[in-house]
Amino acid sequence: MTDALFIVSEDGYWAEECIDPLTTLTDAGVDIDVATPTGNPPVVDERSLDPEDIGEEEAEELREIHETDERLNNPTPLAAAEPAEYDAVVFPGGHGAEWDITQDVHARAALRTAVEGDDGLALVVCHTVGILAFTRDAEGEFLVDGRDVTGFPNAWEEGIVDENDLLPDGRKLPYWVEDEVKAAGANFDAELDSDTSVTVDGDLLTARGPGSSHAAALTLLEELGVDA
Repeated sequence: MTDALFIVSEDGYWAEECIDPLTTLTDAGVDIDVATPTGNPPVVDERSLDPEDIGEEEAEELREIHETDERLNNPTPLAAAEPAEYDAVVFPGGHGAEWDITQDVHARAALRTAVEGDDGLALVVCHTVGILAFTRDAEGEFLVDGRDVTGFPNAWEEGIVDENDLLPDGRKLPYWVEDEVKAAGANFDAELDSDTSVTVDGDLLTARGPGSSHAAALTLLEELGVDA
């Protein structure tokens, strides 16, 4: 059976960017485990459940899955996970990932294992694409150097943070994804004229952010050779 490991933020994941791939892969028969940095349940960014933005029905559905899905409520501590044993490692997005996932040595090792190993794929979504700015390959070079990627663009971040890089909840954004990933040598293109943006470069798949999650999940299934 095809399986995947989801590595999810405890500091605020974006609901659609985790739950849409989670349910899409599950419906296709993929066996999924969830890991978080400490093993505590991941925390959802409440902004991603705002019914004024996504509609009451979707907000209720996403919240119900967040609160009741056994995998999300009983994750594995990331240090205890074995990424090499999975066909794919998925990194859902959300601003929270900038504080935990992208700075976690085990998350970076999981990404490196999936991308550099003989088997495995990695799907990295939205703000979690920032992990590519901190992950080195086996030779000590940036894993993303020379690779084509998409991710959360500066043009969108400008509409969220204030002039002091503060988020609506008062936290200061540690870095801007596009800037850092470009500095690590990536060919970054968020395809702002397209409704969705998903990029495949070898064993590395990246997705722009909200609205691209479903397309990313379908692309991952295609790369895995699994029918949707």
